[in-house]
Amino acid sequence: MKTKVNISDFKNFDNRELSWLKFEQRVLNEATNKELPILERLKFVSITSSNLDEFFMVRVASLKDMEHAGYTKPDIAGMTPTEQLILINEKTRELVDFQYSTFSRSLMPILKEKGILIYDKYEDLNAEQLKYIDSFFMSQVYPVLTPMAFDASRPFPLIRNKSLNIAALIEKKKDALVAGSNNDDVEFATVQVPSVLPRFVSLPSDEGKHDCFILLEQIIERNMDKLFLNYNVVAASPYRIMRNADFSIDEEGAEDLLLEIEKQIKSRQWGEVIRLEVESTINKKLLAILKKNLGVNEIDIYKIKGPIDLTFLMKLYGIEGHNELRSPSFKPQDNPRLKPGEKIFDEIKKGDILLHHPYETFDPVVDFIAQAAFDPQVLAIKQTLYRVSGNSPIIASLAHAAENGKQVTVLVELKARFDEENNIIWAKKLEKAGCHVIYGLVGLKTHCKIALVVRREEDGIRRYVHLGTGNYNDSTAKLYTDCGMLTCQDSYGEDATAVFNMLSGYSEPAAWNKLVVAPLWLRDTFIALINREIAHAKDGKEAAIIAKMNSLCDKEIIEKLYEASNAGVKIELIVRGICCLKTGIPGVSENIKVTSIVGAYLEHARIFYFYNNGAENIYMGSADWMPRNLDRRVEIIFPVEDEVLKSKVKHILDVQLADTLKAYEMTEEANYVKVKPQRGKKPVGAQDTFCKEAKKSNEQEINFYQSRTFIPRLANEVFDE
Repeated sequence: MKTKVNISDFKNFDNRELSWLKFEQRVLNEATNKELPILERLKFVSITSSNLDEFFMVRVASLKDMEHAGYTKPDIAGMTPTEQLILINEKTRELVDFQYSTFSRSLMPILKEKGILIYDKYEDLNAEQLKYIDSFFMSQVYPVLTPMAFDASRPFPLIRNKSLNIAALIEKKKDALVAGSNNDDVEFATVQVPSVLPRFVSLPSDEGKHDCFILLEQIIERNMDKLFLNYNVVAASPYRIMRNADFSIDEEGAEDLLLEIEKQIKSRQWGEVIRLEVESTINKKLLAILKKNLGVNEIDIYKIKGPIDLTFLMKLYGIEGHNELRSPSFKPQDNPRLKPGEKIFDEIKKGDILLHHPYETFDPVVDFIAQAAFDPQVLAIKQTLYRVSGNSPIIASLAHAAENGKQVTVLVELKARFDEENNIIWAKKLEKAGCHVIYGLVGLKTHCKIALVVRREEDGIRRYVHLGTGNYNDSTAKLYTDCGMLTCQDSYGEDATAVFNMLSGYSEPAAWNKLVVAPLWLRDTFIALINREIAHAKDGKEAAIIAKMNSLCDKEIIEKLYEASNAGVKIELIVRGICCLKTGIPGVSENIKVTSIVGAYLEHARIFYFYNNGAENIYMGSADWMPRNLDRRVEIIFPVEDEVLKSKVKHILDVQLADTLKAYEMTEEANYVKVKPQRGKKPVGAQDTFCKEAKKSNEQEINFYQSRTFIPRLANEVFDE
């Protein structure tokens, strides 16, 4: 007889923040992958730095707010905010140490060997290079700099969030002293490293051996004396701060949400300092001044053994030449159903179309709106926008459509974190063009990805719908893996109309046809789908769940998956980042497998598969299994019902589950180990496979299988050159 286990026990869950740091470690591991060209490896170091910045500004900041407020309620893993902060600090330091060790000891020597030299310090430069940087400083840098002093008559200057700065201790030169004064007092000054100038500066080569570079802050540091005439520079050192960038808005009390968010964006520059990064060799007195005046605790000071802020490595990746140090670029292929120049609405009428980015180009989504903007038969366009590119063709098409007299309604989510400013600009542009712009619902972020085109045709009004898992962003669509579907089925069109009516007013239909919407009943739908698999398993039938998402941290969903595992449901989860579920716990999660894929593209699609006694239900959409997606956002999950499209989606899941190149598997200790190829089997990389298949599908449509087994096929069995 089985001993009954309490599935709600804290020990059965991983902490959300620590799980995220494990994902960061997986990203950083790619920088140690010797199979990758050196510039590709540097990219992963840069990505880790960028991710950590956002993690501190939002997640760590939120925990600090809880700590200040005396909030002690434990999280899903039984930890208080203070306990979480202590462990986060410990794990982050380990991660940063590994990051800089990898950068300095492993990657920099290889980079030098390959002909690219980044100088650690200006003392290593030859006479010609020193002369060059001094000249560069006076002509290009000096006019931009504004040194700021701090003394009895001048307050400590505002240090901007994420900006790189150089702090200095200065003292009056003896020959500049006024009679009766002395030079015992050392003063503090700081200067911001200008972000308008390139972070790394090209230098004359060292006798033609290397392409040589030096960091801008080192050029400034060498020439600090020119900023403080009549002073000696006693010590100088770069530093950077991270501020609390999380803000909350009383939407009920905000008469104009746009103005309120504009005000809150500015306040980010004044948020509490939650991290201070300094060079490990910083002068002790200099550090003490920074610590006191920035209000930083010792636990929040990170002494860095290398250049502060490694996000500049992404720019280094793009330097001219050295193509052999990068992976060959992949050009997104045409969808077999949507060749350039074809009328997209005619193709959609022939049947639903599945899109798979970035293996297939994002152009059909752009064309969907562009053709609608100029099509005289189109009456209206409605679309949600969460994050868009800096020069978005979709925004331009929506503006053209309004100018052409079409009814254009756009929901621009102003609360999209760190894209608020960008979205405000687009919202104003769209309003100016004559679009009806909605700023989302009070208390909810609108995160769903949906576009609706209403067209007058010979047989009446027809509605065309695009539903997706990713943003309407033509730039990130080249970097993120996402899926989408184009359809003109009446049932989807009716639901799409209902969604926009709900967003623009207070209208909600009595019944829905296809779409599952949060926060209305998405949670209940997922629970019901899992319960159905549990019932099948208890009846002795085959039962299975496969779910692919970015994050899994909803306690109710996890507990329901544990219940399903105990009932005998086979569960395979592909979770890119945070996963609070633990695998392999006796009597809890023995039938659950979790994998995470970290590759050249960011895994972003959400796909949910339920075996349903062979009837197989597949859903895709914008929601992860997180409380915010299920309860505090407007999300859409849509069913994939066309049999050919279902086969293609199952193929995506099968190939990902077969990955032995970029996949990690969760261990019973909630850690991750790299999946290894089976002996005698060809290694499988899901992303590489999809690239090959996309090229192949331009020659002939892949013969997708119609049946499915529960032992995933290896990708090279599906497509093998």
